[in-house]
Amino acid sequence: MSFAGVYPLYIRKAEKKGRTKAEVDAIIFWLTGYNKETLQKQIDKKSDFETFFDQAPSMNPNVSKITGVICGYRVEEIEDKLMQKVRYLDKLIDELAKGKAMEKILRK
Repeated sequence: MSFAGVYPLYIRKAEKKGRTKAEVDAIIFWLTGYNKETLQKQIDKKSDFETFFDQAPSMNPNVSKITGVICGYRVEEIEDKLMQKVRYLDKLIDELAKGKAMEKILRK
């Protein structure tokens, strides 16, 4: 699955709930260590999720604080590491769409 294909869906989901693209990007930057330019390069290359996460500058050390259920699975119990990273991102975008404060989403 292409990250570039899913990224607009994350933005659409957030904007439907009154949130912004900038907030979606802030979540991605926090989780992966990408910045505006490096994220855009991944989108332009139409990277799949595996490449997107493999080339991430650095996964946030607080990623273990992301817990809960997404798509019927507890994110902290997902054994496939790639799928777990995808679900971490899904969970954070869900929290954004549900109106959670950014400082809570970013585990501050």
